[in-house]
Amino acid sequence: MSDPGDVAILQDPLADHEFADWGAIPDMIEGESKTFGRLLHRNADGSSESGIWNCTPGTWRCHVTRDEFCHFLAGECTYTADNGQVIEVRPGTVAFFPEDWKGICEVRETIRKVYMIR
Repeated sequence: MSDPGDVAILQDPLADHEFADWGAIPDMIEGESKTFGRLLHRNADGSSESGIWNCTPGTWRCHVTRDEFCHFLAGECTYTADNGQVIEVRPGTVAFFPEDWKGICEVRETIRKVYMIR
């Protein structure tokens, strides 16, 4: 973004395919999930960011290190929290993961989400 007042916009996030390779998930339990995405905005001090994130099938240990709001656009997965809460994700699911959330993520069909981390 060239000006602090500019708005980061993406008209059709489901049709977008201009993604960077963000690497493999490091804490795999089963499979080999790969991630790719597009950063829409990051504060200069790194205090927050938003973008689009994609992840291929696999199961891994998940630890959310900062509050994260997600709107899932495609795919299917299950998040199972250490406290036993089960979150079934399908297209259209909206979720807020609080800082220090821990659990297992099982992606069955490549997921795509828009996210905001703060």
